[in-house]
Amino acid sequence: MTDATALAPVFDVDQQTFEADVLQASLTTPILLDFWATWCEPCKTLGPMLEKLATEYNGAFRLGKVDVDGQQELAGMFGIKSIPTVVLVKDGQVLDGFAGALPEGQLREFLSRHVQPLAAVDAIEDATAQETPEQMINRLQQEIAAEPKKPELKLDLAVALMQTGQIAAAEAELAALPANLATDARAVRLRSELELAHALKDAPSVTELQQRVQTDPADWAARDQLGVRLLLEGDAEAGLEQFLTILQKARDWNDGQGKKRLLAAFATLDDAELVSRYRRRMASLLF
Repeated sequence: MTDATALAPVFDVDQQTFEADVLQASLTTPILLDFWATWCEPCKTLGPMLEKLATEYNGAFRLGKVDVDGQQELAGMFGIKSIPTVVLVKDGQVLDGFAGALPEGQLREFLSRHVQPLAAVDAIEDATAQETPEQMINRLQQEIAAEPKKPELKLDLAVALMQTGQIAAAEAELAALPANLATDARAVRLRSELELAHALKDAPSVTELQQRVQTDPADWAARDQLGVRLLLEGDAEAGLEQFLTILQKARDWNDGQGKKRLLAAFATLDDAELVSRYRRRMASLLF
């Protein structure tokens, strides 16, 4: 992937660049594929709207343009029967899509199920940066009482509850969110944090788990719990190594647990360099 392509909100896709620019790139940022053609009249309406939204969303997703006349093999791979057709690829897999030229309102509704504009997320973080989690909980509970029909406040509350270790309360607030907020970036991160926290219920100590793995390197359950313990206790890289070993040696164990743990870990870590490095290593094993 070229630097220019990596930064561009809209880019062209062909067979040669598909693996790097779409599959591998989607491990970091969702890729929306627009299958179009120069002779397609509805494409001329849909395409500019998609390009405007890709810019407006400020990097929350990137738009890959696939000319079906020039890229018939790619169109065939996705089973494209009519154009325009739009497909959302995330974590290396097709997540959603639609056919036809939707109006802008429906496009925004489609996107809201999977991504949120990064500028909006940043604004929320900036506004609350000076508060402690306890202060935030108190403020949000008051705001929810005053405006109970604003579900986004409940998501903020769920995040704050998790930060203070109130796992059950955070989970209850998360479960009560409406569908349009279930894929908010913060909801996705919180869900991953809860998943990892639950994995440690009744788990042995790091020392005991290390002994079990040393005795039997194929004790995937012990290795999985060891990875989670290391991750949550501050040794993120060592934890990621355990998950990567599971993915490499037992890819299908427990319905692909190694990959699931890596994706959950990526969603919770703030070390961009570490996440990027292990995403590439994961991609090299998957593709």
